[in-house]
Amino acid sequence: MSNSNNRAVESEAVSDDYLSKRQLKKGVAGWVLLASLGVSYVISGDFAGWNFGLERAGFGGMLLATIIMGLMYMCLVLSLAEMSSSIPTAGGGYSFARRALGPLGGFLTGTAILLEYAIAPAAIAIFIGGYVNELIGIDGPVVYAGFYCVFVGIHLWGAGEALRIMMGITVLAVIAIVVFVLGMLPHFDVNNLFTIPANPDVAGASAFLPEGYVGIWAALPFAMWLFLAVEGVPLAAEEASNPAKDMPRGIIASMVILLIFAAAVLFLVPGGAGAEAMKSHSAPLVGALQFVYGADSLAAKFVNIVGLFGLIASFFSIIYAYSRQVFALSRAGYLPRFLSLSGERKVPVWALIVPGILGFLLSLTGEGDLMITMAVFGATVSYALMSLSHIILRRKEPQLARPYKTPGGTLTSGIALVLSLIALASTFVVSTQAALWSALFYVVMLTYFLLYSRHRIVANAPEEEFDLIANAESELS
Repeated sequence: MSNSNNRAVESEAVSDDYLSKRQLKKGVAGWVLLASLGVSYVISGDFAGWNFGLERAGFGGMLLATIIMGLMYMCLVLSLAEMSSSIPTAGGGYSFARRALGPLGGFLTGTAILLEYAIAPAAIAIFIGGYVNELIGIDGPVVYAGFYCVFVGIHLWGAGEALRIMMGITVLAVIAIVVFVLGMLPHFDVNNLFTIPANPDVAGASAFLPEGYVGIWAALPFAMWLFLAVEGVPLAAEEASNPAKDMPRGIIASMVILLIFAAAVLFLVPGGAGAEAMKSHSAPLVGALQFVYGADSLAAKFVNIVGLFGLIASFFSIIYAYSRQVFALSRAGYLPRFLSLSGERKVPVWALIVPGILGFLLSLTGEGDLMITMAVFGATVSYALMSLSHIILRRKEPQLARPYKTPGGTLTSGIALVLSLIALASTFVVSTQAALWSALFYVVMLTYFLLYSRHRIVANAPEEEFDLIANAESELS
């Protein structure tokens, strides 16, 4: 059967048996659990990684970059809240782009999301190693492998169990941030924010912007680390109790919480310990407390131990996210179909294991900041395509049922689109190497699609079924 959106794509209807072997467990997540999922995706960014932006831009540049990226994410989240309530499938952003932009657009979006979610756990594993090293002096492959095995294993146990454990871990991480805030507030000094000397060789350099105007741009990928992956909440749509109501509530609530956390760490880490001292620290929250209270202080030890759960929460939840994205793309035939097979517990077994192995191998590079930039590259491509999808769906399908409507409509998604393109360009400023490696991944995946998978699309997969119905209606008319 030809696909109506792209005649070069060939789709086929499969048997009910095919889809019965590719099922997720329904009704395991309400809006509170979804909000917790959104926070857990991102919360590791509060504990490590974002502070590299201080090195690139100083406090002022990082502050402005965070405001810009916070606006982008809020606009994106409001757009996704509408689309996820209208099109609640495990494909998330891929399914929105598939409907708006056709098979190629859907595949490009799904591939970008996959790049982000496959790379991000590798970066987080490296940061986990840094925290574990602070605690017991062990780092490297044994730590990375241990965490991958344990947490992929928990996901194989079952989605409901995994999400409840994830929520518990996230609560511990939130407690660590609260303790950090209470411990650092009395020691905040605004002068500490501006301890990085101005670079006289760049335009606009000052105490506020030590790396000048270009520093703001260079800091964007690290500001994104404070929000990166919150857009993954819609990947849980098929497992939500009531997607029409729960998805918008969950993703918006998580974004509000993340904005509060971002402001807290951005001001209190450099404001307590000094921007110069914290700009490249592997565990900035712990480092700030150690600076104020001493290396052996109870507060620093507590946040180090409990703060490790912040990294674990994101590591754990993004494993969930990549597995659902791989599952959806595979179920629809864009990736090898065996990757979407689910076991008796209705979890996508191979979609959990295969990317986990690849992520572990990437973590062996030890290049956490490189991994961040690669993840950001994939993320910004997907944000642009998802924002564009919102605009196109509003115009192409005004009659589509929308239980939640984005405030500001296409103006909101238009802001997200423009800012995501600016953020994409910033990845080349930060690391041309990372951007080129990411682009190579994209080329490999696109080649696979053009030469193979576009001829084997599953027409009655949930993300493709609307097109099957449209084709049937067209033939009848």
